[in-house]
Amino acid sequence: MADPLEEYRRKRDAARTPEPVPPRPPRRKKPADGAARFVIQQHHARSLHWDLRLEHEGVLASWAVPRGLPRDTRRNHLAVHTEDHPMEYLDFHGEIPAGEYGGGRMTVHDRGTYRCEKWRDDEVIVVLDGERTSGRYVLFATGGKDGKDWMVRRTDPPPEGWTSMPELVRPMHPTPAAKLPKDETQWGYELRWDGVRALAYVSGGRLRLLSADDEEITGAYPWLRELAEELAPTEAVLDGVLVRIDGAGRVRPARGRRATPDALYLIFDLLWLEGVTSLDLPYAQRRELLDGLALAGPHWQTPPWFPGTGAEALRTAREQGLPGVVAKRLDSVYEPGRRSRRWSSIDTS
Repeated sequence: MADPLEEYRRKRDAARTPEPVPPRPPRRKKPADGAARFVIQQHHARSLHWDLRLEHEGVLASWAVPRGLPRDTRRNHLAVHTEDHPMEYLDFHGEIPAGEYGGGRMTVHDRGTYRCEKWRDDEVIVVLDGERTSGRYVLFATGGKDGKDWMVRRTDPPPEGWTSMPELVRPMHPTPAAKLPKDETQWGYELRWDGVRALAYVSGGRLRLLSADDEEITGAYPWLRELAEELAPTEAVLDGVLVRIDGAGRVRPARGRRATPDALYLIFDLLWLEGVTSLDLPYAQRRELLDGLALAGPHWQTPPWFPGTGAEALRTAREQGLPGVVAKRLDSVYEPGRRSRRWSSIDTS
């Protein structure tokens, strides 16, 4: 009988990798309790991807899914059929040494059981029941000489209230004002920076960055792609501004769209998160959700805001040499593409 793990063993040196490398072929058997297991591993190799592994005939049938399992029933995701893995891989996590096959950090994203509805050489239909992942998925071959080209699609309806990530949200803008609002307690205040306004669409560990006039600028800021990998598998639409930091650590205007090593993405709003739009939520609640993501990295951060204390925010802006503050009503919703009086821009001068 052919050894289903022959290719797996051929690609790995048991003396160099922490991965399980069983010495003998596995016995092909069905799960004792009838409930087959699965694991999804997040794999930071040459590029971030997820590995879906399904228990089948004594081994783990495996697919590498670059963007993770789709949640939107209208989207198919690439799934590369890889070699079978040993059952011990259900619990594997660790650092595969650089230079070895699959070198990089691997963590367990989810695990659980599944029910199989169909298993053919070119199509697999399963219902996953995991800690973080559930739903009916179909994996199907799309051709190719080596049989590795597959796709995966979710086929059951998404949860109630779930929405697809928007393709485009135009930024909301403040209205210029001569002074701070009279009732400061009804407003939140942010420091204002001159820079490149940019909306970040983060999905499957990938980033799509659009300017205020809908121009694709992702390629101009390659260092910002790390933000998407750090946030993965969380999906979100973020609003912010690209600025630069001078040698003294001060924020300076970034008037061009050319990437520089001292650039920084300052994120001040959250427009969509994990299948739920936040456009209709009050500003204070959006900021609370945004702060909960704890976005902080070498080239991105969520700057502080000042609820109900406009004078303090304006004084801080002057001390930092910034052009002003933006006052936002605590109950204001996000109005895409509009210049609204519920947001006010006040100069420090």
